[in-house]
Amino acid sequence: MSAKPNFRALIAPVVLLSVALPCASEADQTTSRWETALADTKPIFNARLRYEGVEQEGLPEDASALTYRFRAGFETGKIFDTALLVEFDHIDDLIDDFNSTINGKTGYPVVADPNATELNRFQLTNTSLPDTIITLGRQRIGLDDARFVGNVGWRQNEQTFDGARVQNSSLGELKVDFTYIAQINRIFGDDSAVGRWDGDSYLLNLSHPTPIGTLTGFAYQIDVDNAGGVFSSQTVGARLAGKQAIGTGKLGYTVSYATQSDYGSSSLDYSADYYLVEGTYSVEAVTLGAGIEVLGGDDARGFQTPLATLHKFQGWADKFLTTPTTGVEDIYAKAAYQVGDVGPFSGVALTAVYHDFSADVGGADYGSELDLAASAKWDKIGITLKYADYSADDFATNTSKFWIQFDFAL
Repeated sequence: MSAKPNFRALIAPVVLLSVALPCASEADQTTSRWETALADTKPIFNARLRYEGVEQEGLPEDASALTYRFRAGFETGKIFDTALLVEFDHIDDLIDDFNSTINGKTGYPVVADPNATELNRFQLTNTSLPDTIITLGRQRIGLDDARFVGNVGWRQNEQTFDGARVQNSSLGELKVDFTYIAQINRIFGDDSAVGRWDGDSYLLNLSHPTPIGTLTGFAYQIDVDNAGGVFSSQTVGARLAGKQAIGTGKLGYTVSYATQSDYGSSSLDYSADYYLVEGTYSVEAVTLGAGIEVLGGDDARGFQTPLATLHKFQGWADKFLTTPTTGVEDIYAKAAYQVGDVGPFSGVALTAVYHDFSADVGGADYGSELDLAASAKWDKIGITLKYADYSADDFATNTSKFWIQFDFAL
C-alpha cells in the first residue's frame, strides 16, 4: 500500500516561499513588500444568532435551540504573490433543548449545531503562475450549485476541506478546477466521532460558456476511510445552466446528469444515476419555477452526495440527507417575489417551495413538504425567517421546523 500523502508537505513550499530571507541587495525591497502586505491585511468578522424550533413525530420532546456563532480572522495582502488567511469559529448555545448530535439529548430532534471553538480556515493563496490560483490548506470549496461539493453554510459550523486546489483559466474560456483533499472537516466539530473524514479524494470540474449557457463536466472521486469506506464513491457527470430572454422576462434552465459507483475503500458494489431538469421564468420581481430531481436507487446503495450543501436540496426539513436504497424522486414547484424596500427594511424577498417525494425504485410515496422563507436587511443586519413542514407517508415522520436568524458582517 502506498504511503498516504503528508498534507503538511503540500503547504511547506509556499510557506518557505513567503518567509524565505532575501539576499542583502533585496533587503529594502523585501521590507517594503512586508509592509505593504501588512497594510493590505483585512479583518474577517461575522456573527450569527439563530433560533431553530423543531416538532418531530415519534420523539417525546420538541427542540428549542438558540445558538450563536462568532467567526473572526484576517487575510493578509500579498507578498511574493502569496496571501495568508486565518479564521476561527466559536459556536455556543443560549437555549440547549435540542440534540446537537454530541450532547446526549436524544429525546429531542436533531439541530446539528454543536458547541465548538476551532480553526475554520487556514490557507495560503498563491497567484504567481499566469491565470492560475493555487490554494493550500484548510479552505472553503463550493462547486457549481453545491449539489455535489459545498461548504454547508446554513449550519453554524461550516464544512471545510484540507487540501490543495488549483484553478486555471489559461485555456481561453475553459476553466479548470482541480482539488486534492486529505481531510474533510464536517459540521459536527472536533468533539464528534464523525466530525472529521480522512482519505484521498480528488475533485475535477471543467466549465466552458456556450451560446445557451455554461456547460460543466465533473469527476469526483471521494475516498473516505471512516465508517468502513461506506461514503466512498466516484461520480462522473455534466451540467448545463443558462438563461434566455423570452418576451418581457427571462427563462432560466438547468439540466444535469451523473452516474455514481463504488470507489476506493468502499466495500459496496453498486451503480446509481442522478438527473435534474429545472426551469424558471422571471418577470420583473416575480420568479416561478418547477423541476424534477432524481437520485437513483440500487439494491446496495442509493446515489449519495456526502460533500454537498444538503440543506439546499430536497426540502429544508432535511429528511433526505442520506438517500434511501430505493432512491428519491423530488418533483417541486417554487415561487419567489422580490418585494424591495419596506419601511426600515431593504431587499425584502419572499420564497415558497412545494416538494412531492417518492421512491425512484418501486414508486412508494414518501411524503410532501412545504417550505416558506422571508429575508431582508436592516442596516447591516440580515434577517431570515424560514419554515418547513414535512408530511410523511411511507418515509420518515411528520416534522415541522421554524427558524429566525440574524447575520452581521464587517
